[in-house]
Amino acid sequence: MANHVAQIKIPAVYYRGGTSKGIFFKRSDLPEAAQEPGAARDKILLRVIGSPDPYGKQIDGLGNASSSTSKAVIVDKSSREGHDVDYLFGQVAIDKPFIDWSGNCGNLTAAVGAFAVSQGLIDPAKIPQNGICTVHIWQKNIGKTIVAHIPITNGEVQETGDFELDGVTFPAAEVQIEFLDPADGEGDMFPTGNLTDELDVPGIGRLKATLINSGIPTIFVNAADIGYTGTELQDDVNNDAAALEKLETLRAYGALKMGLIKDL
Repeated sequence: MANHVAQIKIPAVYYRGGTSKGIFFKRSDLPEAAQEPGAARDKILLRVIGSPDPYGKQIDGLGNASSSTSKAVIVDKSSREGHDVDYLFGQVAIDKPFIDWSGNCGNLTAAVGAFAVSQGLIDPAKIPQNGICTVHIWQKNIGKTIVAHIPITNGEVQETGDFELDGVTFPAAEVQIEFLDPADGEGDMFPTGNLTDELDVPGIGRLKATLINSGIPTIFVNAADIGYTGTELQDDVNNDAAALEKLETLRAYGALKMGLIKDL
């Protein structure tokens, strides 16, 4: 007779925010061992998303086989003064047993406030019957404050609407987001102190780049300098292993230049 592992149920909500989708959890709903950072938490979230999947499809999970849809969010009431909730974001690898907790997802930020209101994490006195509920969010990954303005109709989050967003097929309600002082460190958006820098990247060569750390570190380069026109679609890059390796090398050299890492 086969041994059966005890099954558990964990409440979760599947949300789209901006051009991303992710699984949202209340921290208090997770098993006790998974409420803190560590292997137990990562193991549960990986399984929910359906990673690691050697087929790259995440068929047996809630991921949708793209970086934009392989995401997990944990929200909790905040003990930080002036904040309503803490927001922790995990980028889940598709084919590896790995979750990156180092950065934020700006897109899913748009869903955090709605989730917090709907899940009872916001003081009812702050929620109007009709109007805008202002939610102060502490983004735990990057240690920054974000303010979300959530439309409310008849005491509930308004999800339908006529706001259209490039990359999203159907319209929905608009959620306005404010990123307060998103630049890293001492408020310097340009960590190198330069508007443009030169990077010498093996396999690519020497190219000009703008290095910005605002919400999440980003490297801007001219498309032509790395062999693109700027009109490529997602699959043109994601399905090209050589291109991904080249871009990962560029990312690493940019991180080194920004002082985010000490060596390669």
